[in-house]
Amino acid sequence: MPSSDALVESLLAGRTLLADTPDHLLQVLDVLESYGDVLDAYSINLIYQAEKQFLNPFPVFRFLDGDHSPAKIWRHLLHDRINFEYAEYCQKAMLWHGTGGLDAYLDSEAFAANCARIVARKTRRDLLLGVLNPLFPQFLGELIRSAATTHALGQFWRVMSDLFLDLARAGRDGRVDSIAAVVTFIRDGLVAAAGAPITYAVEIGDERFWVLPPEAGLTFLADVAVPYVEAVFLRGTPFLGTVSFNAQAQQISPDQARFAYGALYADPLPTMGSGIPPSLLMQDMYRHLPERLRRWYEGGLRGAGDMRVKICMSFQKAMFCVTNAAIAGTFPHPLDSSDPRERAANRAYAAAWAARLCVARTDCLDAPD
Repeated sequence: MPSSDALVESLLAGRTLLADTPDHLLQVLDVLESYGDVLDAYSINLIYQAEKQFLNPFPVFRFLDGDHSPAKIWRHLLHDRINFEYAEYCQKAMLWHGTGGLDAYLDSEAFAANCARIVARKTRRDLLLGVLNPLFPQFLGELIRSAATTHALGQFWRVMSDLFLDLARAGRDGRVDSIAAVVTFIRDGLVAAAGAPITYAVEIGDERFWVLPPEAGLTFLADVAVPYVEAVFLRGTPFLGTVSFNAQAQQISPDQARFAYGALYADPLPTMGSGIPPSLLMQDMYRHLPERLRRWYEGGLRGAGDMRVKICMSFQKAMFCVTNAAIAGTFPHPLDSSDPRERAANRAYAAAWAARLCVARTDCLDAPD
């Protein structure tokens, strides 16, 4: 596992974290294509929930995307479907950790004023909410806060889904032929979308109310993408059944900033147990796996017997590439700058990342012997 100093030098030199090998390239391109298909479904559903299930205290049918046909409900009951619970896990992680510009706006007086207007109108039309609001005055505000995070994450995943599917096409036609090219492609996509506005409005009756208005100035990279990396790639949440939540056991840090349960730290062992979020994602990706990668996995030691574990390992490699691209695209100054102050700022930025990455699962980055 590389040291913090070695990671700093790699980042400042513009080298990739993941070793550039043909097997790594195949895994990253194809697993991100599968992930792009899954994120497409996640994005559509999260935006549907935020817009069509807004302030619904019992959103029983929220995973059906508005299709209440008997066939769709039957497939849902048989679990022949995408696991949208994983998307909710990521949304809840972002809401709970609460970092970055989106969370700062959700704590603002402007957001509170928007919530007050929405609640006043909604409770006039909904008898149940009209009863609940005086009894639990913070309840509806928290639901709106959650809906705002849900919609913002849906917008973020819309961009990432398109980016990963474009990357897969670029790999097939030869425009991306190395891990360095993968990182550059993702970096350029993130930079191109960096300033895209994040906005969200809801319809109540015949009126439109802003939840995340344009004047809030929220943008894709700084206010949603970076908090997502913090919450999901790095911090995450401890999974029920894998660690003790007993305070006396002290298996979970009381400091959220020290959490290390995210994708870059995870042991690649999907248990397929109920409610374990990585297992849900690996199952979704398994259903959308490109045939080339499926054959590559089947040629391994255990064939198809541990395919979800193999998907998890490939996915972790891909997430290091995405993190690599995010770091490269957010350096405070150009890496080839000759200004000593700018070079010092870049080094400090790389060192902050390296301090967290050096204790992650960097053992997956080298080519196997």
